[in-house]
Amino acid sequence: MSPGAASALSTLFALIRKELLQALRDKRMMAVVLAIPIVQLTLLGFAANLELQRAHTVIVDDDRSARSRELARGLSAEGTFVTRDVATVDEAMDALRSNDATVALVIPRGFGRDVEAGVPVALQVLVDGSDPTGSVAASAALEQYASRVSLREALARLPASAGRAPRVTLEPRLLYNPSLKSRVYIVPATGASILLIVTAIITAMGLAREREVGTMEQLLVTPIHPMVLMAGKTIPYAIFGLLDQAVILVVGNVVFDVPLRGPIPVLMLSAVVYLTSTLGLGLVVGALSRTQQQALMGAFFIILPAILLSGMMTPVEAMPGWVQPITWVNPARYYIEILRSILLRGAGLEDIARPLAHLAGLAIAFMALAVVRFKRALG
Repeated sequence: MSPGAASALSTLFALIRKELLQALRDKRMMAVVLAIPIVQLTLLGFAANLELQRAHTVIVDDDRSARSRELARGLSAEGTFVTRDVATVDEAMDALRSNDATVALVIPRGFGRDVEAGVPVALQVLVDGSDPTGSVAASAALEQYASRVSLREALARLPASAGRAPRVTLEPRLLYNPSLKSRVYIVPATGASILLIVTAIITAMGLAREREVGTMEQLLVTPIHPMVLMAGKTIPYAIFGLLDQAVILVVGNVVFDVPLRGPIPVLMLSAVVYLTSTLGLGLVVGALSRTQQQALMGAFFIILPAILLSGMMTPVEAMPGWVQPITWVNPARYYIEILRSILLRGAGLEDIARPLAHLAGLAIAFMALAVVRFKRALG
């Protein structure tokens, strides 16, 4: 190793040590880097539950027959629907409008007579569509219940010999998330979003703080190469980011039962590439900012759209055509895809090659832009 390279390496280690000691002495910094991500992941993991737990339902029984009462009791016995009776459709609409109910079921006159006669019956179902996720889940649950009732009535009318007739049935097998827990799907994306928030904001504000208090000017009079200085500013936060990623994996597995099916070394390699891109974003924002307040606002200006367009809650394929190209420069999109593939499906390096290559390209681009902006900021 040449003397110049040895000197640059020694300077880099000294800068990393200084940044680590400075961060460890700052209790607020350590809270932001270590404690807050755990709290955020836990709260968001419990809060982000897309499964239909309860649907308050009002029933307008205009038939008042034994069949209609049996239908209402069966719906309540499902456990998902918490039912109560109202007298008229207007009362049901009032309950939906005041958010006292999510679903209204109207049983028409003659329901019991038509069922006994084997005549098709149409029930009116009113669902509050202001919550698309809940309304779709409630409608699907009602359709399943109606299908079971119809099948039971149809089988009751078949002669005994028809029961021996061959039938084709489907036996679906759900892979990777058999219980269909939404948290298993959302928590990995939440972890990726938290890493983006922590690393981008801390890096941007750290660089802006150096310029604001004047220590950056002190470094400028030293013979430190700008690349060494930039590396010394970012590597400590990359270490904290990897530590956060490890903690997120442990909390996700222990608290939310997120599996760890894939190779952890591949996941940590992907985390390094992802952190390189988020740190590059933070450096660009910090180099463009004169104060910590500007750095904070600039970071949030980037972070919020990045999270919304990451595929965390809404698949990228479901977004409008003109929005999807914007996600191509969003590192969170590719890292969330990688996390879900490795953790849930047990994917290996060859399985995530495409999103990892996209992520690496973004990391190189952001770091190159950060170098340009950093040099101009030092100039």
